Amino acid sequence: MLKSLNKTLVGAALISVSFASHAFAETTLNALFMAQAAYSEADVRAMTDAFTKANPDVKVNLEFVPYEGLHDKTVLAQGSGGGYDVVLFDVIWPAEYASNNVLVDVSSRITDEMKKGVLPGAWTTVQYDGKYYGMPWILDTKYLFYNKEILEKAGIKAPPKTWDELAEQAKAIKDKGLLATPIAWSWSQAEAAICDYTTLVSAYKGDFLKDGKPDFQTGGGLDALKYMVSSYTSGLTNPNSKEFLEEDVRKVFQNGDAAFALNWTYMYNMANDPKDSKVAGKVGVVPAPGVAGKSEASAVNGSMGLGVTTASKHPDEAWKYIAFMTSQATQNEYAKLSLPIWASSYDDPAVTKGQEELISAAKVGLAAMYPRPTTPKYQELSTALQQAIQESLLGQSTPEDALNSAAENSGL
Repeated sequence: MLKSLNKTLVGAALISVSFASHAFAETTLNALFMAQAAYSEADVRAMTDAFTKANPDVKVNLEFVPYEGLHDKTVLAQGSGGGYDVVLFDVIWPAEYASNNVLVDVSSRITDEMKKGVLPGAWTTVQYDGKYYGMPWILDTKYLFYNKEILEKAGIKAPPKTWDELAEQAKAIKDKGLLATPIAWSWSQAEAAICDYTTLVSAYKGDFLKDGKPDFQTGGGLDALKYMVSSYTSGLTNPNSKEFLEEDVRKVFQNGDAAFALNWTYMYNMANDPKDSKVAGKVGVVPAPGVAGKSEASAVNGSMGLGVTTASKHPDEAWKYIAFMTSQATQNEYAKLSLPIWASSYDDPAVTKGQEELISAAKVGLAAMYPRPTTPKYQELSTALQQAIQESLLGQSTPEDALNSAAENSGL
C-alpha cells in the first residue's frame, strides 16, 4: 500500500513538474531586428537573455535582417499567419503602418513616467496622427566624424562648422597629398542616401513637402542635392560613395582612408576600438555642419522604435518585452553603440564616461534632428528621391530635372 502510494506521489510530482515546465515556456514571441548599425546582434541577444531570465514564462525567438529587408519582411509577415509579435521600425514608417493596420496603437500603455522621462524628440519616432505606435528605442542622428591626425597634418586647427568649410578643409588635405579623396558618404541607391540628403536639406532649411505636395525640388532641397553633386564631381568625395552604405563608410574611415565621414552614433566606439580600427584614439566627432546665415548644425532623425504587430497573439507579453528593452536600466547598460532615449541618462557618468565628445555632439545633433516626410506613401517618395540622387551624381540629369522627376514620381 505504502509502495503504491509512493508511486502515486512520485507520478503526481513528475506530472506537476512537466506541467510547471510547460507553463514556464507558455508564451513564445517572435521578434524582428536589424543586423547592422546601433545595437549589435550580440547586444540584442544579451538584453533578451536578461529579459527571459526575469520572465521565465516567455521565450523570445530573434530574427535579424539587414535594414534594407526590415520593412518588407514586416509587411509580408502580416498576411502569413505566422508573423512577428515585436518589430523594429524606422521613424519613416508609422504613417504607413498605422494606415495599413500593421502596428497596434499603444497610447494607453505609455505611462506618465515614460512621457516625462524620454527626450521629447524621441517620441516623434513612434507617433502618427496623435497616437503612439510603439516605444522609441534607437535614438540616432548622423554626425560628422573626422580623423584628428590627418587634420593636424594639414594644419587645420578645428573641424568645419559649415559645409563650405568642410569642402575647403578637404581640398587642403587633398592638395597636401595626405588623401586623394578625403570625404566618405553613404550614397548607394538606398535609404542611406536619403539620410545624408536630409541632413543637408536641414542645413539649407529646405522643405520636403508643402501642403502635402513635394517642395524639395526648389530652395533648400535643390541646394542640398547641388552640394552633393559638387562634392562628388570636385573629386573631394570618395567616388565609391555612390555605392556605399554606412558599414562601407565605417570601414573606409577605420582604415584611415577618409578624413571626414558622415555616419550614425555607432561608428564612434567601433572606430575607436584598437582591435578593429587603424584610427583608434584619433577619432573626432562633431554635429554635422550648418550653412552660413541659415543654420548652426544639421541632423536627420534616424531614430527607430519597437512596436507590437496587429498579428500578435500575445500583445501583453510583447509589450512587456518592449518595455524591458527600452527601459532606462537596459539602455544605460548598452550606451556605447546607441545613446539612450532617457533625458537623465546624459548626466549619468556610466553612460558618458569615455564618450564625452560624442555626448557633447549629441546634445546639439539630437536637438536639431530633422524628419524625413511623414506620409503613408513614404516608400514611393524615397525610391523616387534615391533615383534622383543617383542620376545627378552620375551626370545623367541635372539636380533640377532629377528632383522635378522625383516630385512627379513620388505618388503625392
